[in-house]
Amino acid sequence: MPAVVVDSVLESIRECAFKIAGETEDFDPLLDMIGDAQFVLLGEASHGTHEFYRTRAQLTRRLIEEKNFNAVAVEADWPDAYRVNHFVRHTGDDPNAERALAGFQRFPTWMWRNSDVVEFIEWLRIRNASLDPKKRAGFYGLDLYSLNASIEAVLKYLDKVDPEAAKRARHRYACFEHYGEDTQGYGYAASVGLTEPCERYVVNQLVEMQRKAMEFERRGGRMGEDEFFFAEQNARLVKNAEEYYRSMFRGRVDSWNLRDRHMVETLRALVAHLDRDVKRPKIVLWAHNSHLGDARATQMTHRGEWNVGQLLRERYGGAAVLIGFTTFSGTVTAASDWGAPAERKRVRRALADSYERLFHETELGNFYLLLKNGEVSQYIRRERLERAIGVIYLPESERISHYFDAFLPGQFDAVIHFDETSAVEPLEPTAQWVSGESPETFPSGI
Repeated sequence: MPAVVVDSVLESIRECAFKIAGETEDFDPLLDMIGDAQFVLLGEASHGTHEFYRTRAQLTRRLIEEKNFNAVAVEADWPDAYRVNHFVRHTGDDPNAERALAGFQRFPTWMWRNSDVVEFIEWLRIRNASLDPKKRAGFYGLDLYSLNASIEAVLKYLDKVDPEAAKRARHRYACFEHYGEDTQGYGYAASVGLTEPCERYVVNQLVEMQRKAMEFERRGGRMGEDEFFFAEQNARLVKNAEEYYRSMFRGRVDSWNLRDRHMVETLRALVAHLDRDVKRPKIVLWAHNSHLGDARATQMTHRGEWNVGQLLRERYGGAAVLIGFTTFSGTVTAASDWGAPAERKRVRRALADSYERLFHETELGNFYLLLKNGEVSQYIRRERLERAIGVIYLPESERISHYFDAFLPGQFDAVIHFDETSAVEPLEPTAQWVSGESPETFPSGI
């Protein structure tokens, strides 16, 4: 690209950017853009960056306090997050935030058991203390990995409200017993015909619970509606997780689409549940950019993948505001393999022809852009690379493992850029994490 064109792009970004300075970020223009949206989707470019967690929490506080948002829905398992929900809404027994997060024992624990999340949920509990219970903001999970924990939650609920229904549920869920915690083993065996799929059993269980909803809610007493909602969502999760683990062996596209569809189903169920007390409930979502940015503006769409951001835009239009995050370099909490210990890793400087490198070259440091601004969209209208770090970071294969093609103004309504970021602090730092950053010694062109 000619130097004069590059210079004009950088100058345009400088003119349209809103600087972020220290701990006193001015997000008023961003809040004005959000307006009366019902859903605000706050992404992250990694699952282990302090600045992303901190800023999502800051924005969420303002959305709750100034725009009456009612819930935070996160990329986390439903039963573990619901324990946090009990804590922040003063209906649980946990004495503090760290204890309320104790359910998050599945890899990667640092995603939710970290100091930034502790600080946020402590704030949310304090904020809720003086409010009418129906007006307290909640904390909910959208993901579907908790098949066994959700089975236990359904059985525990039915044991209390209908022991005969609990017996039927145990008989149905016994289909999984041979595999125990090995959900992927079940998925493989069912997908290749080595065992009978549990599909009809989990569907029948969900249908029975939905059919008896009013009866179960009455039996539950004062908290009946909330308790049934929790149990019903666990039954739905078991149904979708069963399909998800079978789909893993049909290919990435099927499993990805099923997972994001489940997140949207859970969100819509949450809206319907909250609507009983608050008309048009408003919800903040926390998840990775790859889930919350519109997939149609990335290479995902060429593979036939959709995501939460796309599905919400298609259904709710401008009532869903999508906000992404980027970083040029720094450190990140991540693992080197699935199930491996958390490490504090050095994030390599962003590649040429990426949005992250472009933003770095503005020399603005930390800033955000409102991408609905026509002038900004005009100057960054061409497709570029965008980085995505999940729970695993492999700097030695940076280009292949962590970059994809994207058109940022179509993917998000706004983007928040932190030029140099730092690793999120786990509540239980591993020896590998404490020992510090790995040096950036890899060749720049990988």
